[in-house]
Amino acid sequence: MKRIAIALLVGAMAAVPAAGFAAPAAKAQTTAAKHPAKATAPGHATTGVVKSIDEKTLVITRPGKKEHEMTFALNPSTQREGTVAVGSTVSVRYQEEGKTHVASALMVHPAKQTTHKS
Repeated sequence: MKRIAIALLVGAMAAVPAAGFAAPAAKAQTTAAKHPAKATAPGHATTGVVKSIDEKTLVITRPGKKEHEMTFALNPSTQREGTVAVGSTVSVRYQEEGKTHVASALMVHPAKQTTHKS
């Protein structure tokens, strides 16, 4: 009988620390679910006419009462839809990284066709 009591006591002592370690892990999972990791910087979008483009840089002129230029950094992960050329109208999605505008996607707008009535 004494052996059974000792076995139960040893078993209970072994279970208590395991339960103590499980509680903080469960709490950490709950905290992570309540506070997800911060998302990346919010994205921006603009449209303009391509003034210049090279492998690493795109410069567009934005229309309006006061035309102004915007410069974007291009990288291999920048998605491109259409052939970007000087004079074409493009939409640019970008993120701000410090003072730099980094383009994440470029989309060329097709040239507007004019119809002539004869």
